[in-house]
Amino acid sequence: MKRILTTKNIALFYLAFLLTGSVTAQYSPTPAFEGKIGKTVETTTESAPKINPKAPAGAPNIVWIQIDDIGYGAISAFGGLIETPNIDRLANQGIRYTNFHTTAFCAPTRAALLTGRNQHSVHFGFFASNSYNTPGYDGYLPFEKATVGEILRENGYNTFAVGKYHLTHPADATQAGPFNRWPTGRGFDHYFGFSPEVAATDQWHPTLYRDTQREPEDTKGRHVTELLANEAIHYISGQKAAAPDKPFFLYFAPGAVHAPIQVSKEWIDKYKGKFKAGWDQYKETVLKNQIALGVVPANTKLAPANPGVKEWNALSADERKLFERYIEVYAGFVSHTDHEIGRIINHIEQIGQLDNTLVVVLVGDNGAEGAGREIGRFLTNKPNETQDQTIARYVKNLDLLGTENSSALYPDGWAAATNTPFRYYKSYGNLEGGTHDPLILFYPGKIKDKGGIRHQYSHVNDILPTTLELAGARVPAVINGYSQEPIEGVSLAYSVDAANKNAPERHTVQYHEMTGSHAIYKDGWKASFPRDRSKRIPQSQEKWHLYNLKEDFNELNDLADKHPDKVKELAEVFDKEAWKYNVYPLKDKWETANQSIYDGKTKVTLYPETHYTGSSAFRFGTSSYSISARAVVPAKGAEGVLLSYGNTLSGLSFYVKNKKLVFAYNSEGKVLELTSDKPVPAGDITLKVQVLYSNDKKDKEVTLFINEEKAGTLNLGTIATAASGYEGLEVGSDVGTTVSPAYKAPFAFTGVLKDIVIEKL
Repeated sequence: MKRILTTKNIALFYLAFLLTGSVTAQYSPTPAFEGKIGKTVETTTESAPKINPKAPAGAPNIVWIQIDDIGYGAISAFGGLIETPNIDRLANQGIRYTNFHTTAFCAPTRAALLTGRNQHSVHFGFFASNSYNTPGYDGYLPFEKATVGEILRENGYNTFAVGKYHLTHPADATQAGPFNRWPTGRGFDHYFGFSPEVAATDQWHPTLYRDTQREPEDTKGRHVTELLANEAIHYISGQKAAAPDKPFFLYFAPGAVHAPIQVSKEWIDKYKGKFKAGWDQYKETVLKNQIALGVVPANTKLAPANPGVKEWNALSADERKLFERYIEVYAGFVSHTDHEIGRIINHIEQIGQLDNTLVVVLVGDNGAEGAGREIGRFLTNKPNETQDQTIARYVKNLDLLGTENSSALYPDGWAAATNTPFRYYKSYGNLEGGTHDPLILFYPGKIKDKGGIRHQYSHVNDILPTTLELAGARVPAVINGYSQEPIEGVSLAYSVDAANKNAPERHTVQYHEMTGSHAIYKDGWKASFPRDRSKRIPQSQEKWHLYNLKEDFNELNDLADKHPDKVKELAEVFDKEAWKYNVYPLKDKWETANQSIYDGKTKVTLYPETHYTGSSAFRFGTSSYSISARAVVPAKGAEGVLLSYGNTLSGLSFYVKNKKLVFAYNSEGKVLELTSDKPVPAGDITLKVQVLYSNDKKDKEVTLFINEEKAGTLNLGTIATAASGYEGLEVGSDVGTTVSPAYKAPFAFTGVLKDIVIEKL
């Protein structure tokens, strides 16, 4: 939808900037010429057009740091046993907020963070890749609700986004665009990070974009968090060299510590043997630390074990060995992330800017991830394998955990432990374990209560108005021609002064909702209604529960039966908020709609030198299909990958080697290959593989064709369906980790590849 800049909007625009003390903006009508035009230069008086806003003198630089998938009890700054000295430094010189809340999932949290509004209000009640065509869930951020990048750019800032964005609809996330909802279309001067619609990438072989163009793979094989920190430092250095008096805004959002949990051995070894006591002891130690720090009330008790989590001492020796390595890898990943954050902060200090920089650290966009279930995962699962067999296979391959040849996610026991003192996990929008995360504000220019603790209720939509107030910035009434709707969060700036550390909270009402689970907070009371897709909470408990959070920090005492009138009151408040902010209908199903731009298509044509990643990748699923390549092979022959899908753990590859056509099918790291029984000739050729599923969707019969003539057949048998992992689909090469060990990446095709046609049969 495009909005025309009407006379009324122009008037509102000028009124807005008069109110904010500025009369210019980057997107404004051409201003009237204020000089004098003569026939000659000598009789002319110049007047430069006032087209760019200028920040007030002394306006602070601003850095937002958003860490992914981490619980309240993980980092040392909040009592956890994972060392984060750089975040500790910011907390010890700034303020810790102990009652901060997110939305229970990453994209909705980021939508609320970047806009200062509720997630459903900006159309992100869930993910754009699972969107539903109602205003609360369609996955299109409205232009009437500007992002922090758009707002600060109109306040005279340079704006940079680095890392994970996750707010572009899959339909827009290709080289066809449109690009107005990519980061650079929503207020960021530069973007360096993941494909903008995806939630994660491989940490060792990331798919990265610079602005709107795919970035080549790093030739040095560096970890993605290091690459992101390098780019953040690069942006800051370049900006300050060019405009030393102009403030910058950096949104630094690494994929860490979202799965796949991968980090170098030196960081894993740092924690070797440190978690031998297990997760039960971890929780007890962390709670004591939290009470001593003052980040939980002194009367806080440990929550009972979540369903499916065994006592550590009841585990087998193999389970303990495996689970101990999981947390060593995860802790190493967290500490490595802290190290890269420290590099950015140290650079800002080295160039003399730290004292005038506001840093906001959001330690989590939700609680710890609980999708690993009882035993976690780091290799792909085999069909019909028992849990004991999986554990034995994992222990046998333990040295792979955390490497490029694994895709690790810890088990629920460690998710629960790092969520201390809360129950349950990420995705539970009704419970504190899904929504309660650490928050840190650091700003030497204004924060004098160094190491202070604040207990007022706050929500992720409060960060933008807090930032604007502390920076002295304002929201124009019109941005890019769109009249702006009100900010919905509440500024926390009132709480910064030590004299106000116990001031009454100003964010007094806040709804929560995620995949049908919902809750309402009001004046210290919380009513909670679970609807659990993962079936940990029985259906019989799908009713209103009531907690007095002022007395019961981690929701252990349900008071619903004791105070039915309070339940009724809060249920009515939730209903009112839900209608107001597009929460209805409660979307309690996780559909797979909009997972790919090719959903619903039975035939697609792809071209070389194009990479289809994340939600833009074609998905093969469990239907029969064929892959055809039209190519030109020179007289001397050619070799290389025609199409690859996936990585070393799972996927498929269609390639030519030693003048033979090969189809490789990777299932849980085991590669089955069919090689043609005749050579690939020179000239214009068509190469084809056909994969036919049996009626039970398990057996797969593969047939190769060269110029429409059969060239070999193989029945793959009952094996798992190939998945793309985090590497997606590549045409003409296999970047990252290879699907087949028969070649080395990228093994680009050396002939002329015209196109690839994928057809579902």
